[in-house]
Amino acid sequence: MIMKKAGLIICLLLLIGCKSKTVSRDTEDLKIKKVSNADISSEQQRKAYELGKRVLETCNTSKFKPFNETEVTQSVRENTTEERLTKTCTRFRQYYGSFIDLKLDGVYKTKNEVIYRYHALYSKKVANKELRIFVNEENLISAIKSMDWDEKFDAKAAEQ
Repeated sequence: MIMKKAGLIICLLLLIGCKSKTVSRDTEDLKIKKVSNADISSEQQRKAYELGKRVLETCNTSKFKPFNETEVTQSVRENTTEERLTKTCTRFRQYYGSFIDLKLDGVYKTKNEVIYRYHALYSKKVANKELRIFVNEENLISAIKSMDWDEKFDAKAAEQ
């Protein structure tokens, strides 16, 4: 009986002593701010446009010129394979038609990256896609994302 009480008291003390730890997270890492095109180097803007266009033009030509280490990060090189592009392009051509061009909608900055947000223009009017190009501090493309157009992106960026 005494052992049970002692065990219960020890368990209670352990439970009381185990507080959940709060995780400190720097919200600056998550903030996205819209910036003027003039605040970004024209060389970087050109590079982001050309590489984004190169990826999407693969859907029209079925030929992809692989990226090199001066253009993109290792992970982007590994993930942007002709096989993966062919699979995506087949679906895109079926639904959206031929790729026409990229129209820059805005440039955004986070603590570590510049994000170029392009409206991807296709021959079928139902297409409402965007392409985001992420450029890291070493001026390498660190991510390329294609998704449905997000009308509320600017509002989300302004809230942060």
